[in-house]
Amino acid sequence: MGAEREAEACAAFYGALGIAPTVLSCLRCLRQFAGSTAKRCKEKHLEEALLLTQVLSEGLQVLGEAEARPLLRCVLAFQMEATSSSSCFQKLEQMVTQLAVGKEALLAQEVDTLLAGLALQGEVLSPGDLQSVCMFLEESSLGRQHWRQNLALLLQRLVTTLRWVLQSQPAPGTTWGYLGIKACLQLFQALPKDVAPLVWSAMEKSETLQSLLGLLLEVAWGKALNKDTRLLAGTALSMLVNTAPQPQRGASAVLTLFQLPNQGTGELKFGHLAVEVPPVLEPDGLEKLVLNRGLLTCCKTDILSCQLEDFPNKACLLLDVVFPAVCALTKEQKNCHYYCFQACALWLQRLRESLPAIWHLMGTRILAQDTQLLQKVTQLLWDNAETPVEGVSEFIHSSFQLLLKIYHLECQHFQDQERSLYQQILQRVVSMPWQIKARYVPLCAIIPYMGSQQVLDAYPELPQHLLSCLSTNHLCPAAAEVYKVLVMQQCSEWQDGQQGTEAALAEHWALCWLPLLSQALRSPLPILQSNAANHLLAWTLRQLPATQVPLFNHFGGQDTASLRAWVLLLKAQKSVAGALPLRDKALERLCCCLGAREEGIRLAALGLLCCSPSTNQPLSSTEMQLLREFLPLNLNCDSSSFRQLLQAAVRKALVRLRDSSLAQLRGKAPRGTELGQGAGQLAQAVGFVEWLLQLSITSLSPGSNYQRKKTALLLLAAVLETCTDTWSPDRKKGQPPRTMATLLSYARQSGCWDFFSQPNLLALLSCLQDSTNEIRDLASELLVHYFPATFPQPIALALFQLAQNALSSPRVQEAEAGAVLMKTILQKSDSSTMKSLALEAEAALTLPNRGLCFAQHLLHVLQAQYTVAHQDLLRAAATAPMHGAIAALRRCLLQVPEVAVSMQAAELAQSWQELLTRLMTTVRDITSFLLGALQSQQGLGASEQAAAPSFAEMGNAIGSLIMLGKDQKQEEEEGDSVLLSEEHSLILTCCWVTVKEIGLLLGGLAELLLAPALPANSDPLLPLPTLQVASRVFQEILLRCRHWGLEALSGPRSSSITRRAAGFPMLFLCIVSGEAPAQARPLLTCCIQTLLALATTALPQDWDQTLDLPQVCALHVLQTLVRGAGLGSAVLCHATPMMALALRGLGSPCWAMRNAAIQLFSALTSRLLGQPRSHGEGCPAEGLSLHAFLGQHPKLGTVLLGELGEATRPMPGGPRLHPALHAILTLLAQLHPGADGPSSPSAPFLGPLLGLAESPIYAVRAMAAKALVPVVPPPRRRGLLLQLAEQLPMAPGWIHSHNAVHGHLLQMRALLASATGTGGLSAEVLRPVALQLEARGWLLTPAQRCPLVRAAFLQVLALLPTSFSPGFAQHICDTISAELCSLPPAEPQVGLAVLHQTMAHFMCSSAARLADSEQIAAVCSLLQQPNPDVQLAVLSWVVAGEGETCKELEKALGLTLLESLRSVLRERRDKEFLRLYLEALLHLYRDPSSWSQEASHKLQGSWAACLEMLLHMVEAECPGPDLLFQALCAASLLLAHTFWDEDGTVVERWCAALEECSRSASSEVLRLAAARSLRTAGAAVVRRSLRAARLALVPMALRLINMAIHLLQDEEREVRHEASGFASLLRQNPREPLRDGCIFVQDNMGLQSLLQLLLGDFGEQPETFNSLLEHLPILDLRSIVEELEAKRAASLYKEDEPNVFAEPAVLAQQLLPILVQLLERAPAGSPLRASALHWLEATGPGVLQELRYCKDCWSQGTAPHWGMKALGCAKLHTAMAILLVRAQLVVQVLQVLGEGATAVPGLDCGTQELEQELELVQGLLVQHGLIPVPNQGNAPGELGPPSGTA
Repeated sequence: MGAEREAEACAAFYGALGIAPTVLSCLRCLRQFAGSTAKRCKEKHLEEALLLTQVLSEGLQVLGEAEARPLLRCVLAFQMEATSSSSCFQKLEQMVTQLAVGKEALLAQEVDTLLAGLALQGEVLSPGDLQSVCMFLEESSLGRQHWRQNLALLLQRLVTTLRWVLQSQPAPGTTWGYLGIKACLQLFQALPKDVAPLVWSAMEKSETLQSLLGLLLEVAWGKALNKDTRLLAGTALSMLVNTAPQPQRGASAVLTLFQLPNQGTGELKFGHLAVEVPPVLEPDGLEKLVLNRGLLTCCKTDILSCQLEDFPNKACLLLDVVFPAVCALTKEQKNCHYYCFQACALWLQRLRESLPAIWHLMGTRILAQDTQLLQKVTQLLWDNAETPVEGVSEFIHSSFQLLLKIYHLECQHFQDQERSLYQQILQRVVSMPWQIKARYVPLCAIIPYMGSQQVLDAYPELPQHLLSCLSTNHLCPAAAEVYKVLVMQQCSEWQDGQQGTEAALAEHWALCWLPLLSQALRSPLPILQSNAANHLLAWTLRQLPATQVPLFNHFGGQDTASLRAWVLLLKAQKSVAGALPLRDKALERLCCCLGAREEGIRLAALGLLCCSPSTNQPLSSTEMQLLREFLPLNLNCDSSSFRQLLQAAVRKALVRLRDSSLAQLRGKAPRGTELGQGAGQLAQAVGFVEWLLQLSITSLSPGSNYQRKKTALLLLAAVLETCTDTWSPDRKKGQPPRTMATLLSYARQSGCWDFFSQPNLLALLSCLQDSTNEIRDLASELLVHYFPATFPQPIALALFQLAQNALSSPRVQEAEAGAVLMKTILQKSDSSTMKSLALEAEAALTLPNRGLCFAQHLLHVLQAQYTVAHQDLLRAAATAPMHGAIAALRRCLLQVPEVAVSMQAAELAQSWQELLTRLMTTVRDITSFLLGALQSQQGLGASEQAAAPSFAEMGNAIGSLIMLGKDQKQEEEEGDSVLLSEEHSLILTCCWVTVKEIGLLLGGLAELLLAPALPANSDPLLPLPTLQVASRVFQEILLRCRHWGLEALSGPRSSSITRRAAGFPMLFLCIVSGEAPAQARPLLTCCIQTLLALATTALPQDWDQTLDLPQVCALHVLQTLVRGAGLGSAVLCHATPMMALALRGLGSPCWAMRNAAIQLFSALTSRLLGQPRSHGEGCPAEGLSLHAFLGQHPKLGTVLLGELGEATRPMPGGPRLHPALHAILTLLAQLHPGADGPSSPSAPFLGPLLGLAESPIYAVRAMAAKALVPVVPPPRRRGLLLQLAEQLPMAPGWIHSHNAVHGHLLQMRALLASATGTGGLSAEVLRPVALQLEARGWLLTPAQRCPLVRAAFLQVLALLPTSFSPGFAQHICDTISAELCSLPPAEPQVGLAVLHQTMAHFMCSSAARLADSEQIAAVCSLLQQPNPDVQLAVLSWVVAGEGETCKELEKALGLTLLESLRSVLRERRDKEFLRLYLEALLHLYRDPSSWSQEASHKLQGSWAACLEMLLHMVEAECPGPDLLFQALCAASLLLAHTFWDEDGTVVERWCAALEECSRSASSEVLRLAAARSLRTAGAAVVRRSLRAARLALVPMALRLINMAIHLLQDEEREVRHEASGFASLLRQNPREPLRDGCIFVQDNMGLQSLLQLLLGDFGEQPETFNSLLEHLPILDLRSIVEELEAKRAASLYKEDEPNVFAEPAVLAQQLLPILVQLLERAPAGSPLRASALHWLEATGPGVLQELRYCKDCWSQGTAPHWGMKALGCAKLHTAMAILLVRAQLVVQVLQVLGEGATAVPGLDCGTQELEQELELVQGLLVQHGLIPVPNQGNAPGELGPPSGTA
């Protein structure tokens, strides 16, 4: 604290001087700077101090040195303590310099005095001292001057320090050695002229520097274990080389260093210094990397490029010494890939800098086409371009750029026009699959040199490949970079060639790129939309603003895809242009987007409203109004990502409102403010935040569903984070502005922004009792972080009692809620609150410390519960389980920062130590007791049992405990049951959850208390005996909770109960992951070698399948190590032996061994391939070629090839399956083909894979075909295809093996599928292959007797549709027609069904591709064939959507299906066939516009019969849910398109069927069927009821709307979406014909539109009022309250709600205004008023009674004893909300009916009295937090009205 003492002395000195106020202000800023932890706080205080020093500088100039010295000394002291931050040190340096103007000598004197204290004679420099040395050398001119004068002393201190560090080896986490090397580096860099004579002069050479050089070499050679320290030593050595007076002398010294690794012991000459060569104890090759990287980082160019003496020819360091070493490093140092390729990139960079000197030296080109250097460099880059190590790809990218730049400069310098390197690189890029990320790096680099058009001509598929990359996250940045480089190159070329305007450039751009961008933005894939918008669209608009015109023109449609693209375009334009006016059609379209059903469109539209390039741009009134309409309708979205993005967007809007309001208050009109509108915008901003606050609080009612509460909490968090002045020191961004208090004062003067009011507090407290962790934790976080420091005492007392009760609940959720309550109470209490809590006596003694006090109390509760458990575990599990108290202890001890601080206080250390010791003892006893109870043992001796119990033994033990806790008679009455009883579940839950909580508590305590942050000289809070207790608890849990993994390593146990070695592998992983990653990981290496040796041990001869084997456990541990994210790529060094082990394990006779081996193989595959794998078998990995894979792991390639050769070697007894074969083929199939080359490492795999075509096992042939694809480079595909085609037999007699023919065909199919998928082979290129296949056309005919061969041959032909001659194409069709029209054989033939399905699919695909009428007719005729396989094939092809590209085919198939519908329904031959038939029919008519008059004509005469059969199937039969779904939807399709007036009976039946299926108790499939049927035909029924004046249809229309209201609240999103489709169709004027292009709206907006439809078009119908009243359930409020008052023990199980998504209270609030308007609009004497009177008579008296009951319950001065429990009761809140809605409706009915309602029996009060009663009850309920505060006018909790512009 030297700076603090200097500050005190300085303040005392200047107290009487005139500059005292300014000095004191400056000192205050400096103290605040020193005391702050957040970087932003430090910088803010330093900025203030710097401004004050500018004022002080003038005052100090007139004073003497004695008066200036204290202030200078004080600032220097603060500077000395700020050496860990360069920016802070620089600001303090500026302050010192300003203060010392005119007194520079005084400042130099003070700096000398200060720094002299760092290098006292004979002392080792501490890390802080070293940091000071470094900083003063780097940033202070006076510091450098001091060290120049004291250079010898500094060198001596550095030698002493480094020698001590290397000898003592401090803890691995310290930076002592690193800072010592850094000081040497900066010394050589800052004082080169002073250091040079000490090295290069024989007269002045320094023995001290000679010692320092030896120490640096020792560090570089591995004496220091830290890798970063060794690398820095290399840089320091290079900086010492730079001091050479002549380049040749420096180069000679470098050569000497390079010869060291091979020199052995001896003497090293470095200039005139001579040091002993350091011995290398364990050479790891890193010393070569250290030297090379150090030289390339900072060695002078003239040293690297000077001619070397004693070398043949003209040689230099850069080309002849460093480059060979770099090449060797990239092959040797697999665990240092990052640094090796950094060295590679640095070498190219230094070559680029040295080109003139090297040209002068060599006299010729160094990268000529035939030079080995160019070949080696390019080969080096290509071989490692796909390295998965993070950061390497960036080095490869820069290396390609540098290489091409050097090549270009050489071509220019030597006037070479050929430049063939460009074409070679481009050809290699084009030959690689698009999934390989590495191909885009050289492509970007080469475009500027070749030109855009030449690249696109050679690579025409590039735009489509970029589109594919945009849908893959890890490829997106590379694709975006290619696009940007190409567009910039094109713009440059267009401008150079035509000098075109912006509009002309935009037209050129649109011709080339608009289709790509359009397809991406209109895509249904969210990832493709967002990537295209974020990476391409905004950049395009910024570079070419004129492109907005063609883009807007292109996205002007009304379909969903166009809307999505349009709003993304609008958002991008706003981000570029700033403001964006919304008027007329744009505003109407934006409203459509805000109400669209698709979440992506709504979020994009919301982002458009909220975002702005400037944070102080105010929201317009239109934007705020749209937000007011949007937010209430989107609170209950069930997508987590939607909620997060919604919060982020609203936060942006709030920041804009806050910053623009602050600007207004400062008198600065922010951008976007209209003249004269400032005050109004300020009031609007404050009002909007207040509205949002109330909306959030209202939505936190326990009656709301989880989705609404979570969204409301996120919005409330955004409000509190943005609009309060709460400072968060741990947050780097998002702190409140300094002037926030001004805005808060303004808002509160307006009566707004009372964020911490009592109702808001009660709303958040209700969330603390929620059943979900997310709601509880987020509410607790908001209460702790933003609300006042303490709860009001009555609330704290009630909460504490509630928490106590909750901790005793057997339900895990309630106990966890109690733990959260306890933690929150602890954080929001002070000492006075603690005194009022009912804490046990011992805890009360520690009241001064809240954390210790609370921990004492909770430990007492835990011990009391343990005592109960000892007496009767069953009773304890039901009334006092221990897991709640342990969870509360865990949260209070580990999650409260104040508790962690108090643990470090010296005065509390003993108390904490005693408490933690007692806690450890208690949890040890509890663990032993519970685990012993499950073994039928009690007491501490239970731990002696040798083996963990089986499930049966545990069941018997629990049964015994239950019998002890219940009397015998009760046990006999219950009898036996096959299900677990509640008592059984109670004990299991108590035991396992308690043990789990103990593990979490002990682990967290160890992590917290063993950290090195405790004060020095203080005893540990967990002394060794206590730690041993904790470790024994962990050991007991591992060994007695069915975890035998630990013991399994030593041999089989007496009982086998492990699953994947239980928890032992994770324990193993945690230990190994703790090893420092900067070191060589010797522990990991030792462990893997030990595990490999154990796993390869032969199984004993008498091994038992039921026992655990150590070999199996070793495999599971290896698998866990491979999967562990903490180890990263460190395990890749051991991949080869582990892969060999896994492959051998697949052949083990032990099933457990094989199972473990396949898991290890899977983990290795995922780790080796670097990207998340697809779930599909054999699906290629995202971006790694076989060539690169084998290059990175050459030894692994040898292992795979050896196993593959073993599998294909002929066996004397005939072929057999090799166990590892399928795994190898799977691994190969997940790779991509690489580039072609003479020495390609993939070439040896080709022969074995081709040989597998003859395998007798079908799965092997199929997998070998997939594995063949990555082995064959794209340029060689055509040749191999031709070779395979030629091997096919020319005639039946030429077949030697059907398996071989089938295998070759499968391989051809795989190669062709991959070639056509990447656009690699054109029809002309494949023409020779097609000719060979034409010559073997007999393979398709019946002459080939194997159907599977015929099917495979046809599948190959299907991949070459445009390469055959017309005659052969006709031959294919004729053969297929003849086969499908022939009668099936009398005897079933294997594979014949596959052949027929393949032929049918071929005919369908051909017809869809050609759109030929004859082929379409032929496909339709297949549906008339008697062959069921053919019919099923056609129907499955239709359902798969294969024919969507050909509307003519879909139309013909639809008509055919309609024509045969009656006969199919009548025959009913097969349920599966009927289901598929109906599904295909519905798919073909999925779009209403696809129905035509011709379709209606097809059903003429059969419509009624078809509909009757379908409805009968739905009503009377039980066909199963899937067929029922299709039947109901098909009936709805017929009803929608063939609807006549006389169909009232049919509609009635259909409507009844929908009502039955839409019930909440129905399955999801049936509810979905009802919703889809509503969308299909419901709108037509409703429309006809309105247009045709058909009174009989009106009740059915109302029933349909009522059903839709129910389904719009369904818990399944798809059901709600289908129901919203029905509502969307009715949003258009229902009395007009339906227009095309209906935009489906969001669910809540659909609900609002249905309510408006009822009000506007069905308001006169009395059934309307009654149907809406059905949605106001009558809940028994009295029974709910009585249940809350009762103190019964909680049951373990709680009955689930049938629909957890529905919110009756929210719906009731929406229905109230609709019901009121219906009443007000109904004329006197109308049936609706009569219905209202009838409802009033039935309901009014009950409503009045419940209101009076509420008044009696809550009219006391304080809340009842169960009031806090009531605060979180969802049933009570829902009942209250619905009661108040019904009461308000009663008031409205009384007002409307007037005298007609005065004689209602039981309603003994008038309208005015009832209103007063209602107002009184509302006030009481608001006071107790049971309902939100009612708002005047439009309550923020209500759903806002629809925009009306959709």
